[in-house]
Amino acid sequence: MQSLARALARLGGVRRLSRPWRSPAWPPGSGPDFVNAAALVAGPADPQAMLARLHGVEARAGRVRDRRWGPRVLDLDLLASGGLVRPDPWAQRAWAELAPAAQARVAPDRLILPHPRLADRGFVLAPLAEIAPRWRHPVTGRSVAAMWAALPLERRAGLRPMVWR
Repeated sequence: MQSLARALARLGGVRRLSRPWRSPAWPPGSGPDFVNAAALVAGPADPQAMLARLHGVEARAGRVRDRRWGPRVLDLDLLASGGLVRPDPWAQRAWAELAPAAQARVAPDRLILPHPRLADRGFVLAPLAEIAPRWRHPVTGRSVAAMWAALPLERRAGLRPMVWR
């Protein structure tokens, strides 16, 4: 949790912050539990510049991006940028519907917004629901609260709210 707190301080511009949430590592069995949070951050208007800023904070924390879903000390994701869809609704939907086995092998070669699998991940939706429950996915039209309500119980398994220290 200290790594996350330091990262948020380095990132700056945090307008809203969820509680931290403990969740089983993803993919299952890949390591110790994760600590997840969601933040509304003021930053560059260009999402690519914001992603570069996030990656810079990760690198300062010691993250090396050498393999997909490998061990990591910190993982900062750009979930959305308002109602922006990148590169287009069709590509966003194709990445969102990618089969789980393919997700482990294939990474997009560009920024996909909103994050293609945010609606499938309890560890994303639980903290996001605390800071932006009414935000609507610009492709599906569903609110965060609706995505959380529709999430199968097995995708909420192991999630536990924590307290910032």
